[in-house]
Amino acid sequence: MLYPAIQPARTWRFPVTDLHTLYVEESGNPDGVPVVFLHGGPGGACEPGHRRFFNPEAYRIILFDQRGAGKSRPHASLEDNTTWDLVADIEKIREMLEIERWVVFGGSWGSTLALAYAQTHPEQVLGLILRGIFLAREKDVRWFFGGDAARVFPEAWEHFLEPIPIDERGDLIGAYYRRLTSDNEIVRMGAAKAWSIWEGSSVTLLPDKNVVDHFSDPHIALSIARLECHYFSHGCFLRPNQLLDDMERIRHLPGFIVHGRYDMVCPIDQALLLKQNWDTARLKIVNDAGHAVTEPGISNALVECCNAMLELLA
Repeated sequence: MLYPAIQPARTWRFPVTDLHTLYVEESGNPDGVPVVFLHGGPGGACEPGHRRFFNPEAYRIILFDQRGAGKSRPHASLEDNTTWDLVADIEKIREMLEIERWVVFGGSWGSTLALAYAQTHPEQVLGLILRGIFLAREKDVRWFFGGDAARVFPEAWEHFLEPIPIDERGDLIGAYYRRLTSDNEIVRMGAAKAWSIWEGSSVTLLPDKNVVDHFSDPHIALSIARLECHYFSHGCFLRPNQLLDDMERIRHLPGFIVHGRYDMVCPIDQALLLKQNWDTARLKIVNDAGHAVTEPGISNALVECCNAMLELLA
């Protein structure tokens, strides 16, 4: 069960470059085990419910919105926005807060970013809690945006195709990128909503109007669509198979992996591959869930993992 809702002890704006300023918040026990929460997307945002995975009496909880996302500014900006910029931002936040080592928690794209950060700064990581594993390989992107997942959600896929003429559908990410970077606001927003609604329609095992409505919000849709398309157009700024190839750097760290059996956004084989390359990790497959962190089985499993991490670190 999720912990009761809490308010941040403090929030602030943290300039990481002349252009980008991040929204950062801290809650829980200032003397507790530090944990940083990495949201999904790219282009998603932290939500108040994300604080509730952690025992507020035991954890010092750090949430922040990544470049271009949520309350960070400038909104939906693609400039100076790469995986390695985000990894550097996480490290700047750790140093600014004078945290020696912390637990890294990430879901979906956040799991990708968590692995990239940990593999870059293993000495700063106490352990990892990951959900909805996305390894960011070309075939992982192709699964969801190349038509494979469309076989499960054909009606939603038809809506996703609507903004793109038939002669451009051979490269949907390229076609969307042109529209999402268009100077025409109507074209840009139409593409953003179609992209984001496709994702929102596919993340849960059972249809959930609230989730789709969340993804339909223009502010959220624009950052998710623009940033995801930007990252996917550039191979997420990773070498092919980089995250699996570099697992030897963090194989010694404790880890928990939570994945929905019927995840149609990030199929479960990615979680199994990660576990095969990470002997110390514990894998929890949730048999009645898809991809969304709001699904009860996923949420409950994550709370259990956060509590178990405290026991391991103790």
